[in-house]
Amino acid sequence: MVVTDAEVTLADVLSLRMAIDHPLEAGTHLVLRHRGTGSERKVRLGTPGRPARDATVAVSLAGLKLTPGRWDAYLQQSGPRTRMQSVDPGFSLDRLDAYALGRRTMSYRAYRTRNGFLAIKIADAEPVADVRAVWFREGRFEVTGLLAYTGLGDDDQHHRARLSLKHSDATVTAIATVQGVRFHAALSLCDVLAATPDSEGVWEPSLEVDGVEGPMALGALLDDVEGKRRRVHYPATQIDGVPIKPSFSPADHLRLEVGAA
Repeated sequence: MVVTDAEVTLADVLSLRMAIDHPLEAGTHLVLRHRGTGSERKVRLGTPGRPARDATVAVSLAGLKLTPGRWDAYLQQSGPRTRMQSVDPGFSLDRLDAYALGRRTMSYRAYRTRNGFLAIKIADAEPVADVRAVWFREGRFEVTGLLAYTGLGDDDQHHRARLSLKHSDATVTAIATVQGVRFHAALSLCDVLAATPDSEGVWEPSLEVDGVEGPMALGALLDDVEGKRRRVHYPATQIDGVPIKPSFSPADHLRLEVGAA
């Protein structure tokens, strides 16, 4: 048995399509096992009812009380359970963007492990400004992206918004543009240097949008690239001889390193 397609739908239902040599037996269970704690959840799948070369399965994840972390998938029929092999990488940015448009407190994503097995990644979800592009132009820091887990509509409606850069007790702000769930913001780097006498330190950006409670961190959390501090690098710039470099924190949140070597 090999999983050929794995998706968590907008309703948090795990939808699987499997290529199988034999029909599933009555009493077959899908077993999800938490990689850290060993906690398990079992869901009875039943039988397709007749021999077939492939089968589809739909399992609601929301009712299983799954906790954040990685859950490995097993299939248990008669005899020992077997880990579910998968050929679906589980990655489609368009699909992940559509999933992130809803207001959620928990996110679920099916993916293929490095060794080729099916697993589910579960994380707490709160409104975030997901970064898609960062650049420096004419002395400005500019950023674009998508508002995730806010519940705002993906339409043409404009929302008042403000970008803030914070360092210790200093803050620099600028008006941002938000249309539907897409945002663009630009901020003068000269204002950043003027706000810090020593011109050094880490600045953390956030975005405030009307209709969304509290400021949203700028990060890159929706795709499947983890450890962005090591893997994603943006061009740096210099303002009045002071180097300024965008980077990511260990939690994949965007920040500006000012005066960094």
